[in-house]
Amino acid sequence: MPLAEKDTTIPPNHLNIMGYVNRSEVNGPGRRAVVWVQGCLRECPGCFNPASWSFEPNQIVSIDELVSRILTDPENEGVTFSGGEPFWQATALAEVARQVKKHGLNVMSFSGFTLDELQKTNAPEGSQALLKQLDILIDGPYVESLAINEPTSPVSSRNQQVRIFNPDLANRITWASDQIEVHVFKDGSRLVTGYQGYSYE
Repeated sequence: MPLAEKDTTIPPNHLNIMGYVNRSEVNGPGRRAVVWVQGCLRECPGCFNPASWSFEPNQIVSIDELVSRILTDPENEGVTFSGGEPFWQATALAEVARQVKKHGLNVMSFSGFTLDELQKTNAPEGSQALLKQLDILIDGPYVESLAINEPTSPVSSRNQQVRIFNPDLANRITWASDQIEVHVFKDGSRLVTGYQGYSYE
């Protein structure tokens, strides 16, 4: 998997996202906002979110708009970045993280990159800035042959690791990769997240 920077046409201080939800309980500790970014080069077999692979513009949101959306719901105690690959938009996400942490929220991210890859000089632009803001990182690509479908596992395949950078959250790794959560919105549409990844109906 090359670490070359991916060119995008997204305006500065904006993100290209696939979806968003408040008060999720299956994407990290407590109730959380979840941001699914658009775009991933990895294309892992068995990926839960193949619709997130394309880098074509989907929902373009400004950093300020996204931060406001996260903070508007008082039940969000944290935010999780998923995807797609969050670290392809690391610079913008680092700023989102910085702003929400000023309001007491914690921040975690999933990544198909390993921590070692993200710490190298050829990692995607902004990787170090985003890593500095994270309380938790789940790193490593999804490997279908190593899949875990257990009610006690917070990761989806055995190669993935939970990196806890904030010791205050060490005892809160209680969500499970095989849980499913359904959000029903006012317009009747539904969002399904958890073990099945992300789908919007």
